[in-house]
Amino acid sequence: MTTLSASVQDRADPPDQQPARPSRPRRCHGQWAVDGTEPLNAGEVFKAEGNVLDVRGRVENVYATEGFDSIDPDDLRGRFRWLGLYTQRKPGIDGGRTAQLEPHELEDRHFMMRIRIDGGALSTEQLRVVAGISTEFARDTADITDRQNIQLHWVRIEDVPEIWRRLEAVGLQTTEACGDCTRVILGSPVAGIARDEIIDPTPVIDEISRRYVGDPELANLPRKFKSAITGHPSQDVVHEINDISLVGVVHPQLGPGYDLWVGGGLSTNARLAERLGTFVRPEDAVEVWVSVVRLFRDYGYRRLRNKARMKFLLADWGAPRFREVLETEYLGRPLPDGPAPARATRPGDHVGVHEQRDGRHYVGATPLVGRVNGTLLRRLADLVERVGSRRVRLTPHQKVLVLDVGADRLAELTTGLEQLGLSVRPSPFRRSTIACTGIEYCKLAIVDTKGTAADTVAELERRLAGVTVEPPISLHVNGCPNSCARIQTADIGLKGQLVTSQDGTQEAGFQVHLGGGLASTDRDEAGLGRTVRGLKVTAAQLPDYVERLVRRFVGEQRGDETFAQWAHRVSEETLR
Repeated sequence: MTTLSASVQDRADPPDQQPARPSRPRRCHGQWAVDGTEPLNAGEVFKAEGNVLDVRGRVENVYATEGFDSIDPDDLRGRFRWLGLYTQRKPGIDGGRTAQLEPHELEDRHFMMRIRIDGGALSTEQLRVVAGISTEFARDTADITDRQNIQLHWVRIEDVPEIWRRLEAVGLQTTEACGDCTRVILGSPVAGIARDEIIDPTPVIDEISRRYVGDPELANLPRKFKSAITGHPSQDVVHEINDISLVGVVHPQLGPGYDLWVGGGLSTNARLAERLGTFVRPEDAVEVWVSVVRLFRDYGYRRLRNKARMKFLLADWGAPRFREVLETEYLGRPLPDGPAPARATRPGDHVGVHEQRDGRHYVGATPLVGRVNGTLLRRLADLVERVGSRRVRLTPHQKVLVLDVGADRLAELTTGLEQLGLSVRPSPFRRSTIACTGIEYCKLAIVDTKGTAADTVAELERRLAGVTVEPPISLHVNGCPNSCARIQTADIGLKGQLVTSQDGTQEAGFQVHLGGGLASTDRDEAGLGRTVRGLKVTAAQLPDYVERLVRRFVGEQRGDETFAQWAHRVSEETLR
């Protein structure tokens, strides 16, 4: 049996401090604070063998010199994730073989690399460095993800130390961009500048990043842990689907602070986060965040990896018990009750031109399904500096914001952005479509996503040019069941799978989810989409299907009814 760490041991003794246990024999879930820390599966074994972050030394001193074949398998398919590295998919392997091949058969000798960008904030200097890395080391590839990261492809292990050196020289890193740890913190892209901001979350995000990214005490969690913090009334960080979220509110006695949400997550078992009903003072926000992380570390389920996200713990405990354990065992004091956030004031993607609190402007632009490249990012940095700015932010909706633009430079900026393919006035479908990495690079994918989504957007722009839909219908395209593109929370969510066509052959297609949405997408409240029994569409059929669905909605819409409301109201036959 592995010895409990001091922090866990303190909460494991004496027994009367633990939540009441059922009298019947309980099944071991691998909870450190209950069952001890003995590893119960292979993934837990390699994490227990030492600080996973120590793998960086082997990259720098061994693997980068001796090459791909020298990499230990536990490092390659395990610990490398804590450094933001995944092997990418070997070219030419079709989606039908995704579940049939072993990892070493699927993987290429190159890596996807995720650059950690907490809060999505980039200076133009940082943007240039990322652009240079893309063009020099990643075959001019770059994707803006819906986690406010930039993801590169075709990275060689030999080049990783130099990439780290360049990133860290400008304050960026890849540490814990992936792995069973506290991943990138989603933050409001308009933090500190929006006229209608409730509270600026930047100090909280910065302190968490400075103190806890790379902390060995938090580097061995049961699974990944996703955070989101916003002080903007548009609720622009998809807070309902993160493990922890702090959402700006105003307490009637205590003033501005945060409402605490926990336990959200999608993938194959989607669950929306729950409010704990607490108010978090700004000065307590970092302590509350790290306390929730430690609670998950100690009580999260580790025996079965597919049950190890915090959403499963919350589902079993319920919000009242979770709050009680948080307050009594981790904070040592009760948190005040607090108000819920008001309904979002407007879409949280921040597309378009908006006035800042200082009289200057921020401008939100739309790359097509997040696909950019190093050449474009360099030209973007040039343009941003030419109009007098030095700040860019990425959003959880795969958008780019340029901050601090004077009114006299707006025309030059918007024209320049359009010339780069970053539309400030996008069509409704270009604005509201996101896509995950897909089969081009991802080992888990079954179908193409980026190309399929881009082709579909182009077709819908042509076919529905004269059709007005307000708010825009969101279209999320995912290459597998894991929902990196948040399919259950889209108006139209598409889960990649193989579909049998009319002639009996299998081809790329999608299962359809309809009527999902979050608070930041003009919903009265967040909700998951519905699936229609047996409804699947091939990639080739997708433009026809979406066009048909949109025209039916426009023809049957009642007053200001949203697409989500309509999709949950009508019959399954209408949705086919």
